Amino acid sequence: MVTFFKDVFNSFSSWCIAILAICLIAGFQYMYWFGEGGYFDHQHLMQQIQDQAETNQDLKERNRILGAEVYDLKNGAEAVEEHARLDLGLIKPHETFVQMSTLTTPQYQETYVDPLGGDKRNNEDEDSPDFH
Repeated sequence: MVTFFKDVFNSFSSWCIAILAICLIAGFQYMYWFGEGGYFDHQHLMQQIQDQAETNQDLKERNRILGAEVYDLKNGAEAVEEHARLDLGLIKPHETFVQMSTLTTPQYQETYVDPLGGDKRNNEDEDSPDFH
């Protein structure tokens, strides 16, 4: 094996060609892995495509739901009545409107204001995010 290399690389020009070939192979490998449009760029773009496909699927589902709601509002009186009652607070004649609070007891006590004028909140900073 050693004699083979001695026979092949017996002149300066053959050494130059071998070094040039090694440099070219190393350069092409570098460009393949790290260059513009290389392997890592390709993997990054494929991840972005996957993320965008998931986002598009979520938006398609949202559009489908909104389309169904629009269809119901255009074609059904029940949907219009439900929208008017829930979102606009409209009531029919001879009905009583009752609004239920969804606050839990601790939240209710923190936001309670005494009708006689005194504020019953805890003595905390008004800059606290709990009160905004």
